[in-house]
Amino acid sequence: MPELPEVETVRRGLEPWIEGATIDKVTLNRPDLRFPFPKDLQSALEGQKIVSVGRRAKYLLIGLSNGKTVLSHLGMTGSYRFAEHGIDKPPRYYEVEPTPKHDHMVWDISHPKHGKSHLIYADPRRFGFVDLYDHVEDSPYLKGLGPEPLGNDFNADEMAEKFTGKKTPIKAALLDQRVVAGLGNIYVAEALHRAHILPTVLAGTLVTAKGKPKPVLEDLAHAVRQVLIEAIEVGGSTLRDFRNAEGGSGYFQHRFAVYDREGEPCPTPLCTGTIQRIVQSGRSTFFCPVCQKKA
Repeated sequence: MPELPEVETVRRGLEPWIEGATIDKVTLNRPDLRFPFPKDLQSALEGQKIVSVGRRAKYLLIGLSNGKTVLSHLGMTGSYRFAEHGIDKPPRYYEVEPTPKHDHMVWDISHPKHGKSHLIYADPRRFGFVDLYDHVEDSPYLKGLGPEPLGNDFNADEMAEKFTGKKTPIKAALLDQRVVAGLGNIYVAEALHRAHILPTVLAGTLVTAKGKPKPVLEDLAHAVRQVLIEAIEVGGSTLRDFRNAEGGSGYFQHRFAVYDREGEPCPTPLCTGTIQRIVQSGRSTFFCPVCQKKA
């Protein structure tokens, strides 16, 4: 499932092409994805100008001139692409056919600079969804989310407040979207490795008796930020189906230190460890048992 870097990559790919554009027509090729499309989606979008292309956690937020906001989640295999600008071939998971059967929503748009084009949302597994809000802050998907890990509100002090007294493993704590928004399995594993923290360490042990962050929690906050920044710089990670708005793949998977590297030597300088895999809450966890020890 796309995590924050992948969704941010899509956002940055869409923004210059659709911000300022007018939505001339909306075509829905099926009634639903994971959930039904909003009943008034077409009438609410057609004729509106796109005034902003934002992101909150793993959600794309497209603001319209009528004050409404389109919230889009990519699920596992969702992607946006343009039929023009030299981007006319579907991603590799499509079957070869004249009209790709996984193109579920198409926006005909007119941009003052780029002219007319078609923005296509495709989703083979249909785990993604699209919703529409008058006040997007009221969306149940956004309520209760923790701070953005690249924003000023995310820091060791903020995490210490959330972790105090917690007996939850640190990996599970970081995956809790109420603690920090947008993190997923891949980048949590990579950040914990950089901070040299075992994923099984209890979150509360990273906080002092007075509720202040231990130095290792400062290391973790820095590692989370750096991993995400580096991933965004190279377009996120492509493991199976992720594609950016230009139909391309991400490259951060080539920089993984531990994720999906079971049995390989740990890349930490002078470390003699071998990457191991365990299962936590039904999900794979990759780590080095030698250099990941801090608590």
